[in-house]
Amino acid sequence: MKIFKRILLTLLLVVLAAGAIGWFSLDKEARALLATMPTNRDILFWSQKQRDAAFRAMDRIALLARWRTAAPSTQARPLPPGPPLKLPLDIDAYMREQYGAALLIVHRGQLRLERYGLGFDGSGRWTSFSVAKSFTSTLVGAALKDGFIKSMDDRVSDYITDMQGSAYDDVSVRQLLTMTSGIRWNEDYGDPDSDVARFNNHPPEPGVDALVSYLRKLPRAAPAGTRWNYSTGETNLVGILISRAVGKPLTEYMQEKIWSRIGSEQQATWLLSRTGQEISGCCIQASPRDYARFGLFILEGARLKGESVVPDGFLQQATRKQADIGAPGRGYGYQWWTYDDGSFAARGIFGQGIFIDPARELVIVTNSDWAKAGSADNPQYAAREAFYQAVRQALDDEAAGRGG
Repeated sequence: MKIFKRILLTLLLVVLAAGAIGWFSLDKEARALLATMPTNRDILFWSQKQRDAAFRAMDRIALLARWRTAAPSTQARPLPPGPPLKLPLDIDAYMREQYGAALLIVHRGQLRLERYGLGFDGSGRWTSFSVAKSFTSTLVGAALKDGFIKSMDDRVSDYITDMQGSAYDDVSVRQLLTMTSGIRWNEDYGDPDSDVARFNNHPPEPGVDALVSYLRKLPRAAPAGTRWNYSTGETNLVGILISRAVGKPLTEYMQEKIWSRIGSEQQATWLLSRTGQEISGCCIQASPRDYARFGLFILEGARLKGESVVPDGFLQQATRKQADIGAPGRGYGYQWWTYDDGSFAARGIFGQGIFIDPARELVIVTNSDWAKAGSADNPQYAAREAFYQAVRQALDDEAAGRGG
């Protein structure tokens, strides 16, 4: 009996030692995520501490999420420092107010400001949330250029045959990109019964992608093309459409058309749904500098070595108002938020963003953990919009010789 107890004790010590070795072999982001592990699977309802740990480590632990990886470019695009930009505000105070992890300002290819917070730094990756939608839009353009998608006016069910017989039979690729499908969808981030909260947990029908299974049961709320309604589910459907059209995973196509060619410095990852499809309305993990490089790629017309990745005119349409969102001076393009002055932005919940102003050759990257997910009645969103304007005014003053 004593021998048996000694054996059990030895085995227990071995297990504990192995666990300790495993724990300390994890990087600090993975350890922080495990230490604050939420019991609620829905990230919309996590605490700020849990989000802080998760947003920088979504792709660290395979038991929590699956992902595919896009390898970086063989040579990173330089982001040379420029003269510090003189802004009429306290950047440290602004970062604290935004609960900011990263803030980068790139002007005419030069890094005019780079600041980090929340214990995060440029060597890490931060999640994109809906900033990924603008990547997905660009991949639609690439698939059009490559001939995999024949026309923006093709029907969704032409490419996703499981949608045949659903309300999506009447929806075009263009309407899916502009979020004017007319299909009923609730994107209320504070409502646990909303579609955006429920669809990821939907048990799929056998042999059908989980998202397709959920969306094809939704009813029509308005005629296709007549009403804008923001729907993350539909951008996820765009990703499935692209994958079916090109015959390869979305991450692989992104690596081929974008990530390996824009001078990215680090790998990017894209989280997968329960049925193994990239969550194309969300969830790319990349470094802030690489988000800036993607912004520069778009700023330069999605052109690489003199050749456009997308068809002529596509990017101009994608980044101009295609749908009225009921906000003066604003609109929605092909998965880009637009401003009537010609600037446009990729936006993600909790403060993720890539703002692009072609007239000023400006890219601003923000990664944050706002207290509130969405933009409605959110003072942190309003403060970021004001910051964008302050940066543009500072550049105008600098150009006019008024900088002080």
